[in-house]
Amino acid sequence: MTGSIYATPCSFADLDGWAEDDHAAALRALVNSTTRDGVERLQEAEAREYFESGFEAFAASADTPGFVTGYYEPELRGSSTWSRQFPIPIHGLPRDLVTTINETNRAAHNDTLTGFRLTSEGMVPFFTRADIEAGALDGRGLVVLYTDDPVDLYFMHVQGSGLVHLDDGTSVRLTYAGKNGQPYTSLARVLVDLGELDAGGIDMDALKAWLRSDLERGRALMRMNQSYIFFSVLRGDEAARGPHGAEGVPLTPGRSLAVDPTFIPLGTPVFVTVPDLAGEDGRPFRRLMIAQDVGSAIRGPQRGDIFFGTGEAAGALAGRTRHAARFHVLMRKR
Repeated sequence: MTGSIYATPCSFADLDGWAEDDHAAALRALVNSTTRDGVERLQEAEAREYFESGFEAFAASADTPGFVTGYYEPELRGSSTWSRQFPIPIHGLPRDLVTTINETNRAAHNDTLTGFRLTSEGMVPFFTRADIEAGALDGRGLVVLYTDDPVDLYFMHVQGSGLVHLDDGTSVRLTYAGKNGQPYTSLARVLVDLGELDAGGIDMDALKAWLRSDLERGRALMRMNQSYIFFSVLRGDEAARGPHGAEGVPLTPGRSLAVDPTFIPLGTPVFVTVPDLAGEDGRPFRRLMIAQDVGSAIRGPQRGDIFFGTGEAAGALAGRTRHAARFHVLMRKR
């Protein structure tokens, strides 16, 4: 696992920005991933000591480049019932979906078929996005909610969670329940390859604008990504604490990181340095984060996705985040 890549020990003094970080904030995020008694009661000075005394820092091999993007929890409009205003279904997980991989390792299988269904003729590939949008799951009682915007729904699929504000004044928090196992295709990469958008200037806003400028054309492009995400409803305290990541714990804005668990196990503290990304204080982003999520596009030992929070402002920041980065993994002392 991490040992083959993160094998170069280094001192905490070598981590640029370590001393200035808010270690208590990182510890509060770590509490979601641990059951160690008393950890949540540690103060700032004690939090730093907790990490320095209980962990060792390791760097990746020098020839392993790092890169970070950002993600967020989008907000959508919706309804619990179908209407002309809210005609687009949001589906829950089908019972006949057979997945052949561990969900946390789905990024490693982006290009392969991993979802099937059992028929009288044997196992066949599960329905594609186009199949499902054409009604392949209709009448099976799988609709969780209805929404009004296919582009917003598509981006909830990409982000893996969403906060849906219903027409009755209430809100429902949806979380990732599974995927159809069809290959994932990046729409941004397709548009760059077609010459529709420039690689240097593409971001989430540019992609949304392209999709909405001609909705039929946009729908056709979205169907090129055959992967389709299913959702479940978070309830009670679970919903109040925020969206959940692949580790099954609430995500902390600015402290939760999606990683490739082939190289970095979930629950691991990771010190992330992003020279070209400014933090809230205007200084370069240098922050201790906790690996608590995965993503279909997050592949490699120094590849991360920073969770920025919920809503439009978080989405704007996430959409602009595409930067070179350095990762240092903290491993518990034996």
